Amino acid sequence: MSNSSAIIFATIGLFVVAAVCAEGVNVGSPSVVRNLVSAADLEQQAGLQYTQLEQQAARQGALVSESDPETQRLRRIAVRIIPFTERWNPREKEWKWEINLLRSNQINAFCMPGGKIAFYTGIVDTLHLSDDEVAMVMGHEIAHALREHARERLAKEKLTHVSAYLLGAYFGGGKFTSVFSLGGNLLTLAFSRENETEADVVGLDLAARAGFDPHAGVSLWEKMTASNKGAPPQWLSTHPAGANRIQEISKHLPEVIPLYEQARSSKK
Repeated sequence: MSNSSAIIFATIGLFVVAAVCAEGVNVGSPSVVRNLVSAADLEQQAGLQYTQLEQQAARQGALVSESDPETQRLRRIAVRIIPFTERWNPREKEWKWEINLLRSNQINAFCMPGGKIAFYTGIVDTLHLSDDEVAMVMGHEIAHALREHARERLAKEKLTHVSAYLLGAYFGGGKFTSVFSLGGNLLTLAFSRENETEADVVGLDLAARAGFDPHAGVSLWEKMTASNKGAPPQWLSTHPAGANRIQEISKHLPEVIPLYEQARSSKK
């Protein structure tokens, strides 16, 4: 990321709009299990991996230029959303946010711990996403980072491995340790459905506070379902079914519509 872009993200706080009075959504406290993994260490590791990914993409000609209109669009949307992230995670103040666009047909996007965001051209181009729909995807991915779902998943994997070792040691003097470990890994390869639902809801809240129409959460899932003929794309390989997500998003619309309306009125 260039110095000019870094400056933009370093001064995001200057773009915070008037405080929103509406309460928004409530998803409770993050899992305490995540405390088994150091947040600082995980964010550092994520930063290194993101840099490696960015460098590899650049070598392969897959890193879309910072001056590209689509990259600029993603960054404009991020600048609007990020000021509303601190209420979900105080560590966000220490994050060095980055966002890049990678040239790939994959319908995929992610936000790594520490605020490292990437979109693939496939998800934007294939689904012809509007700004509001991009904000729904971005809000969802940012929510995973804010709620520290990766940290939670790794902590649960650590517990699983410890349990597997103890079970393997107990049954047969360690003979079956690898069997127990394999099963544990398969169960924790991706975020849980509860994590995904939580990311949908928190992402909806973030996008609404930033002035993006929450109804786009429904249209996004209609596009997603249609493009995959009912089967989840790679981005959503373990997520709840599209119909269930539309139902969940619709249920929370009354909570976030006031946020959206206040955000829009504050810009007039």
